[in-house]
Order: sequence, then C-alpha cells, then structure tokens
Amino acid sequence: MRTISILVLGTALAVGPASARQQSDDVPPEVVASRHAAQTFGSMLKDTLQQAIQSGGPVNGIAVCREKAAQIATDLGQKQEMLIGRTSLKLRNPDNAPDNWELAVLKQFEARKAQGDPVDKLEFFAVIEDDQGKKTFRYMKAIPTAGLCLSCHGENIDPAVDAKLKELYPNDKARGFKEGELRGAFTIDKPLP
Repeated sequence: MRTISILVLGTALAVGPASARQQSDDVPPEVVASRHAAQTFGSMLKDTLQQAIQSGGPVNGIAVCREKAAQIATDLGQKQEMLIGRTSLKLRNPDNAPDNWELAVLKQFEARKAQGDPVDKLEFFAVIEDDQGKKTFRYMKAIPTAGLCLSCHGENIDPAVDAKLKELYPNDKARGFKEGELRGAFTIDKPLP
C-alpha cells in the first residue's frame, strides 16, 4: 500500500489560452507548464478527432479516443517530461480509471460545479510525497463536455456508434452527458527532484 503526504495544495480558477502562456510571480512554473500541456493535449486530441469524424463519421472518431489519445498523451508527455492522461467519474475505458488522488479531485470538481463554479475554470494541483520520500507535482484540469463529444457521450447516440461502443466497451458509463457538463479531467504528474 502506498502512503501519500500532501505537502502543498493549491487551486486556481483563471485558466485559458492567455494564462497558459503567461507566468506570474504567484503561479508556480509547474502550474504554468501543466496548463500548457493540458491545453495542448486537448487541442491535439480535438483536431485529430475532428479529422477522423470528417473522413469517416462518428464511428471513425471512436478509434481516436481509444487508440490515438494515449499515443498523443505519451508523445507530448515525453517532450515535456511529465505523465499526461485523462480520467473521469463516468468511465468508458477502464485504462483511464482514476487513482485515489484523482478520484478525490474529481469529486471536488463536482462539488465546486454544484456550487456554481464554471466547469472550464476548474483545476487543482498539489505536491505529494510517497512513503519513500519521492515528491511529485500533480495537476488536474476539468474537461467540459463539448458539442463534438456528444455524438459518443451524449444522450442521443447514433445506432451505429452505439453498437460499436457496446462492442468495444461493454461496461461503458460515459454516456448521457449534456454540453458543458463535467466530462472528466486531464491529469498530469511530474516527478520533482
């Protein structure tokens, strides 16, 4: 069993293209880098998904999230020396299951959303230390459900898409979303010296 001590906690609400490029004195450089990585990953994933859907329809888009998303995250993470991924409370792919820390943050995001915080502004970060003294910077940024996501994650899914999803993900829970709802989060780990 792994023991984790939280050393530094922080939340920030101002996230967007401008803040991802700017670094101010009160924002740690790890947060700036994580914001940029999450934004880059999201943009690359969206572009790849749009291209797949344009060339072969929504069923073709399933392969992007199933196969290409992990490769995009791995490639980007290697360049930035961090681990990048996605997770959710309502999973489709069990490989993206949240660990205990991510689960707690996702629940916090849900609570903050219920209190009126805009989903696109939700983020959380902390420096944690495991029982061997290894420190890791951890960051999560909420993913709002976009219109593009609804063809596979919405309430009214095309029968061909539905059939493919049931074939690939028999335990799929990532359905029934409405635009703007909390779909999940980007998650980033960066080992610290």
